[in-house]
Amino acid sequence: MSLRGVESTDSVNFDVRADSIVTGARLNVQYTYSPALLAELSQINVLVNDEVAASLALPKDKAGQLQQQVVEIPAHLITEFNRLGLQFIGHYTLSCEDPMHSSLWAKISNTTQLGIDVSPVVLPNDLSIMPLPFFDRRDARVLNLPFVFAAAPDNATLEAAGALSSWFGAQASYRGARFSSHLNQIPATGNAVVLLSGPDALQAGGLNLPAAKGPTLTVMTNPNDANGKLLVISGRDSAELKRAANALVLGSQALSGNSVVIDRLDLVKPRKPYDAPNWLPSDRPVKLGELLPAKDFNVSGFNPGEIIVPLNLPPDLFSWRDNGAPLNLRYRYTPQEKSNNSSLIISFNDALIQSQNLPSRDKLDSGLLSALQTGDNLNRETDVLLPLNSAPPQSRLRLRYMFDYLKQGECNDIIIDNMRGAIDPESTLDLSGYDHFIAMPNLGVFKDTGFPFTRLADLSQTAVVLPDNAGAAELDAYLTVLGRFGESTGYPATGVEVIQAAQVASVADKDLLVLASGANQPLLKQWADRLPAAGADGQQSFQLSDLALRVRDWFSPDPEANQRKTRLDMAFSGGANSTYLTGFQSPLKDGRSVVLIASGQPQGLADATNALIGGDDYSQSVQGSLVVVRGKNVEALVSDQDYYVGSLGPVKYLQWLMSRHVLWVLSLTGLGVVLLGGLAYLALRARANQRLGR
Repeated sequence: MSLRGVESTDSVNFDVRADSIVTGARLNVQYTYSPALLAELSQINVLVNDEVAASLALPKDKAGQLQQQVVEIPAHLITEFNRLGLQFIGHYTLSCEDPMHSSLWAKISNTTQLGIDVSPVVLPNDLSIMPLPFFDRRDARVLNLPFVFAAAPDNATLEAAGALSSWFGAQASYRGARFSSHLNQIPATGNAVVLLSGPDALQAGGLNLPAAKGPTLTVMTNPNDANGKLLVISGRDSAELKRAANALVLGSQALSGNSVVIDRLDLVKPRKPYDAPNWLPSDRPVKLGELLPAKDFNVSGFNPGEIIVPLNLPPDLFSWRDNGAPLNLRYRYTPQEKSNNSSLIISFNDALIQSQNLPSRDKLDSGLLSALQTGDNLNRETDVLLPLNSAPPQSRLRLRYMFDYLKQGECNDIIIDNMRGAIDPESTLDLSGYDHFIAMPNLGVFKDTGFPFTRLADLSQTAVVLPDNAGAAELDAYLTVLGRFGESTGYPATGVEVIQAAQVASVADKDLLVLASGANQPLLKQWADRLPAAGADGQQSFQLSDLALRVRDWFSPDPEANQRKTRLDMAFSGGANSTYLTGFQSPLKDGRSVVLIASGQPQGLADATNALIGGDDYSQSVQGSLVVVRGKNVEALVSDQDYYVGSLGPVKYLQWLMSRHVLWVLSLTGLGVVLLGGLAYLALRARANQRLGR
């Protein structure tokens, strides 16, 4: 935090879990401040939810040095959702001073720590508070949630578990979620999801539950931990178990009580492509007010923070030779008496798009601008094009008001807190003019958005191919990857289908996610000619391109410029077994995709799923068509895009084809010229003969 001026405040948010109560808190703050400050008039206030918890003196003899102080924060100031603020009040003279003088500063170190003491609170066994306590939005950490199966789960049970993990992944959102699987063993502490079906499951993990009377949802205390909870999904068979899971993930808002039996569950309307709740609609203009709360569009002060609007774009928008997506931006602000450089800066991700001048009052005395003024505010409007040709799926529209501060002279400089700016929530962004068409395979969009599986939010065109005897590692990977899909779409995977290799022909018209460890996946041998990587009988083979030698991080908007096709095919024996991800066109049907996550040993699958979650400690991101993962090290080996998914309009498709095959276009043009010339010659010859009476 860099605090400047006579008065400046910055803050961070922190929350307390619903199953905890605060008993004490302390702030270990490290800070420095200007040597020019007057100690008797300057201070740093520690604020908790706008209440002053402590004031730190700024003595002259310690100015310019790193200071450390522990501030005890009264527990009664802390609630569930909190804001910790540091307010700097500074003065450098007893006479007239410049409120923005360069000597008025203090800095709060990043090493400052907030410690909170909590005691557990037992929450009720009530479905009405779901997803509490299994996921708490007040907790900013990664969600780690175990799943317990009474016995080796069948495919329907795994489909139910996938719907649940994707739902929890959607709830966890940016935090990320990891899931683990346990067989007939309730965790010793904490929370867990338990899936039970059939009469043999009644004694699972020592729960001793009554026989299910149908699809049943129950919340109960963990018998091993008085502060832990179990979410028990049960049924007389796996079909009822799946129905109960779908009822929870689709209708949890309507449930109440500690246990319910689902009598009926009818899906009224099927999902449509690209209608994921988290994705920006591409079939109509979208109001910015749909993407952020209205209060977040208002700012104040001479140097307010940015208004950041999240734009989760469908990953396959075809932006070839496109000027950009039209943004109709309506905004208003408080005009200053005089200013030279006040502006509204419009940025898309890290690129400047436009800087709009904000005229002052002296320029509003006459003309059209004065007619636009309503009260103390001036309403304006501008049309902007946002270039999507290199925009990542998780993009950000950044809007920042910059108000010019003009010095009035000695003893006249006073900062009045009357500067306001606002973006009209009725402003719109329109993606409806874009087709959906993308070159594949592309592990980058798979990592970022789960595409192409998430094209339908419920994954109803997705099949997961597990090994015949899937173990804990494969189940953990399956649940965690589906959690990633839910994070992307914001919707549970109620339509996913789980199969084994023997049933793969029955899902020829679906996109396939294949998991393998060691030699337990028969499809690795069946599709060996399609795979750019393989491992069998102690030998490993990989295709390589010059992608690994790439020294620049920037990628061209043109997919062809990013391709790094295979240049080398290498096989070797010995050494540690590798973990890799690869994508290719389905051997069962053109236009369908396969993504394979494979490792030579079961524990390697966790490295692959961790790489998909990513983080600052990873060397690279997952991209291309073949990626090798070694712990935190990710190496992209090949980027070979050889097929396309989606469709284009006939005119755009013809233009695109012509741009890709220039020689064909020249040849066809030459042939056309010859044909037209021949036809013209014959027509003119016939007319000449007719005129001459031949």
